[in-house]
Amino acid sequence: MKTFKINDEYEIACEHQNTRSGFRHVAILLKDGEEIDRTKICYQNRTWERFNFESVLHKLFDKTDVLNDEQAKEFLDCIAKDDFDRVAGIFNSIKMVCAVGEVLTDDKKEQNDWKKKMISAGLGEGVSFPDDWDSLSEDEKQRRLDGAVEVAQ
Repeated sequence: MKTFKINDEYEIACEHQNTRSGFRHVAILLKDGEEIDRTKICYQNRTWERFNFESVLHKLFDKTDVLNDEQAKEFLDCIAKDDFDRVAGIFNSIKMVCAVGEVLTDDKKEQNDWKKKMISAGLGEGVSFPDDWDSLSEDEKQRRLDGAVEVAQ
C-alpha cells in the first residue's frame, strides 16, 4: 500500500491487488483517516503510466471535488517527478553494477547471468523475463540485456 498526502486533512491510500484475470489498482480517499470515497481500475497485463497508481488517482480526482483539474494535474506531476528521480537512481545503480560484472566475469554466459541477476535485484517484481529465456542463445541474451541497460541511460 502506498499513501499520498494531499494536505493535513486529506490523503489517498493506493494498493495493488491480484485478480483472477490480472490485477487492479484501488485508490481510497481518506479525510482525517476516514474513508470518504474509493475507485479502482482493473488491468489484464500492465499499465502504461508515469508512475504506479497514476490512472486510478486521476480517476479518483475526476469523481471527487477534493482538487480541481489544475491542482490534480500539478499533484500528479509532482508525484511523477519524484518517482522518475527514484527510478533514475535505481537505473544508474543497475548500470554501474552491470558494468562491474563485465570486468569480473570470464565469459559471455557469466556476463549475461550477472546482468540478469543485477537487473532482477534492482527492479524486483517490476521486471520479468520471457518463459523461453533459458533456450535463447547467449548472443541473444546479451543483446536483450544490453538493450535493457541501454534504456536506463
